[in-house]
Amino acid sequence: MSYSRAAEQINSFPIPNNADQSYDSTDEARAQTTPCTWISQGRVSLLLLLIALSLSCTPNQALKERGNERGETTGPVTPVDQSASLQPSSASSVHHDPNLTRILDTLLDSQEFGAARWGVAIISLRDGKLIYQRNGDKLFTPASNMKIYTTAVALDLLGAEYRWRTSVYSEVEPDANGIIRGDLVLYGRGAPDLQSANTKDNTNSLEELALALVKRGIKRVEGNVIGDESYFRGDSLGEGWQWNDLQWYFGAEASALSINGNSTDISISSAVEQAEKPTVTTSDEDNYVQVTNNIATVERGAKYRIGVHKGPSDNNVVVWGDFPLGARGYGVNLSVHRPALWASRQFVREMKAHGITVDGEANSRDWHTPEKERFNPEGWREVAFVLGKPLGEIVKITNKHSVNLYSELLLRTLGREREALLPVHDASGPERGDEVSGAEVVRLWLSRAGIKSGNLAIHDGSGLSRLDLVTPEATAKLLQAIRATHSGEIFTSSLPIASTDGTLQGRLNRLSGRVVAKTGALTYDNALSGYLTATDGQVYAFSVICNDSVALGGAVRLIDRLTEALADGLENRQTAEKRPKS
Repeated sequence: MSYSRAAEQINSFPIPNNADQSYDSTDEARAQTTPCTWISQGRVSLLLLLIALSLSCTPNQALKERGNERGETTGPVTPVDQSASLQPSSASSVHHDPNLTRILDTLLDSQEFGAARWGVAIISLRDGKLIYQRNGDKLFTPASNMKIYTTAVALDLLGAEYRWRTSVYSEVEPDANGIIRGDLVLYGRGAPDLQSANTKDNTNSLEELALALVKRGIKRVEGNVIGDESYFRGDSLGEGWQWNDLQWYFGAEASALSINGNSTDISISSAVEQAEKPTVTTSDEDNYVQVTNNIATVERGAKYRIGVHKGPSDNNVVVWGDFPLGARGYGVNLSVHRPALWASRQFVREMKAHGITVDGEANSRDWHTPEKERFNPEGWREVAFVLGKPLGEIVKITNKHSVNLYSELLLRTLGREREALLPVHDASGPERGDEVSGAEVVRLWLSRAGIKSGNLAIHDGSGLSRLDLVTPEATAKLLQAIRATHSGEIFTSSLPIASTDGTLQGRLNRLSGRVVAKTGALTYDNALSGYLTATDGQVYAFSVICNDSVALGGAVRLIDRLTEALADGLENRQTAEKRPKS
């Protein structure tokens, strides 16, 4: 297959490799037992040493070498810190702490916790020991804890400085009068943060592309403007997503040409007179989303009764119900179907706003064409481009605020850019989608890190899928493994801080600053996985997953109680360790 790389475009600007960046691993990461340090500590035979060296202490170094077999330079592969290993301790090696076990078992065996299914795994990063587990090797629906898998592997294999490039291509150069006699192609490569207009902190925008065309002297486009999302192959929706999630912003399609989060706001405000309908507006300036207003104004002080529906394969929105006169505004955020076409329409508007005449229409194009007929940038002229934020910043937004679209685009970028790591796909079968390749790259990374992944079910990058299944032990070991890489510090800083920010703001106030962890929430399923720092500075990786909890809000409260009990148990553990032995 002809592979049009994103680095085709990355080659024109420098990408620093994380090998050039200073990195001070934590005491816990340095203290983790690795094959290399274990050999140096014991007097073993030369034969064992040669075997250990041949197996390599840095699992993702092998990934790096295989990823470069085609000579691609699509982005930096982060090298592993040679003083630390991705290899966690053996899954069968459980070193239960009696006091901690008593405290946590008492909670988990109580009637309050017994109404749901619980999985817990806790690993000390000082020695890599699994100090507690309850159903740690059993499969659970992780909800947004799936983002831990996606973001950690993306950071390690693509690098924190990886950036997405969105380009505008023309088959011909503009003539002396600034006229392009043909089509313009707006070509996306999966940038999560592409937006229509510049803002104070983001110029990765269609407006910036239009300004670049003006600077080149382009005044007219005689052809069409094509929003091309064919860079990603595969489904734009995750396998196992529920149909009634798709109308909301968190169920937005993952397009290689995503724009404005592939979502739009619908706002309802009160009428002036009861005989009038409430006003319904949308943030979509191009009327791409069509709204039918079937809301009636009712007497002041009455209850809201508002319904919203958007079909999964169109942009027709119907709002209905009763809206009290003088009531406060009401708003929802909905997904937008076919975002590439939406992007091309917005791009035409931006060009016209900056004095460029467009004779043709806004169209879109995806990968559903014969392979030889798909757009290939080679041979076309790049007349403008913009760069997205570095991957490290995208990961921080993804984990702090649990942004599904960002994690889905990360997964597909992994599949597109690191597909060479995988076994050659059977050409006689259907073409493998990038979301499938991305999931297989995640699974391969886990395997190379010594984490059992054969029984895990990875069906998306965000955790919105009800088909995702992971174990608390695998999640805790992933947290242990990523901590030992050059990406560990960036990954850790991307997680919400207890009581302080992101999805943990207002939660775990007693552990403020001591817990950084990713939350997860689906109907009946909740999770919390991350790191807890004890008062003596030791760090523990933990994963708590609760499934089948039907009590509204109950699981979150119980997870927080369990996390606080974990912190208390670790205090008792420290006291016992310091007590003089008789």
